[in-house]
Amino acid sequence: MAETTGATAQVVLVTGAAGNLGRAVAALLAAEGAALVAIDRAAGPLEAMVAALPGEGRHLALPGVDLGDPAACAAAVAQAMARFGRLDGAAHTVGGFAGATIEEGGPELFEQMFRLNTMTTANVLRAAIAAMRPAGRGSLVAVGATNGVRAPAGLAAYAASKSGVHRLVEAYAEELKPTGIRVNAVLPGTVDTPQNRAAMPDADPSLWVAPAQIAAVVGFLLSDAASGVTGVLLPVTARG
Repeated sequence: MAETTGATAQVVLVTGAAGNLGRAVAALLAAEGAALVAIDRAAGPLEAMVAALPGEGRHLALPGVDLGDPAACAAAVAQAMARFGRLDGAAHTVGGFAGATIEEGGPELFEQMFRLNTMTTANVLRAAIAAMRPAGRGSLVAVGATNGVRAPAGLAAYAASKSGVHRLVEAYAEELKPTGIRVNAVLPGTVDTPQNRAAMPDADPSLWVAPAQIAAVVGFLLSDAASGVTGVLLPVTARG
């Protein structure tokens, strides 16, 4: 039997929930009373993150889901529906980054970036949409990139894959307008993470955007306050 979550609580799927951005999104949504379907590859970090969230026992942790597999995404959404009986939103924060010059970036890199960024987005969104259609409502948020709008040197494969995410969001949003399901994307600039600080020790991270700042925008797009917003690619760059 499906678990009830209360009249005002959202049920939101968050992929990459133990990562830098996913963790910030999960924390914000849980603090606002949402019940989370938290997905991440690593069981330990995911379970520790969920255990630290407010609302003990309210959330569903699904470790090890292969987001590159459409059937695995559909199965994860089916588990969410079995537990909660509905899915109100989804925030897909999983992705990959790699840079290479023209000579270095061969077909394998393009395929890798396309699988990690474009295809995981397509798989997660399609699975969530199938669950949302009967209710005639829902909100989906993907993570694009400012580099997917204007690509710098050395990031052809990454930028092309994020541009693919942008085109998915635009096309899905147009197709779903009659259904009441909204699709949007946030486009971060350089994100202030431990990994980026280590990779760019001479940069000024005060100019970068923090995960919590991006999460706040994701939370807005998932909320009823953004009920009139769909098909938007929203840059979130702080001062960078």
